[in-house]
Amino acid sequence: MAAAVAMETDDAGNRLRFQLELEFVQCLANPNYLNFLAQRGYFKDKAFVNYLKYLLYWKEPEYAKYLKYPQCLHMLELLQYEHFRKELVNAQCAKFIDEQQILHWQHYSRKRMRLQQALAEQQQHNNTAGK
Repeated sequence: MAAAVAMETDDAGNRLRFQLELEFVQCLANPNYLNFLAQRGYFKDKAFVNYLKYLLYWKEPEYAKYLKYPQCLHMLELLQYEHFRKELVNAQCAKFIDEQQILHWQHYSRKRMRLQQALAEQQQHNNTAGK
């Protein structure tokens, strides 16, 4: 009985840890949050930098599939470099990253829409040619 309770407690603890780490990793996609962390000295703390290194396991497909904001993985990768962490103190750096993410998203959205339109036209053409 005690073993079952301990196992249940471990499962609940693991679920909570998973949720907290998932939420934190996704927060890394926000350059303003990174600037906030940098300005408060988190990136100078060796334990915090080691934690960022530990979080690289989120790049594995079995974990990455849960991410809603995949750009957080790129930021997590960049945070492994001291120079990048130091630059994040500058608000202009965070603003630049934010602007680049928006431009990338806009380009991706337009490109995806064009591909979907081309596919729809091709399907319509195939349907009329088949009749």
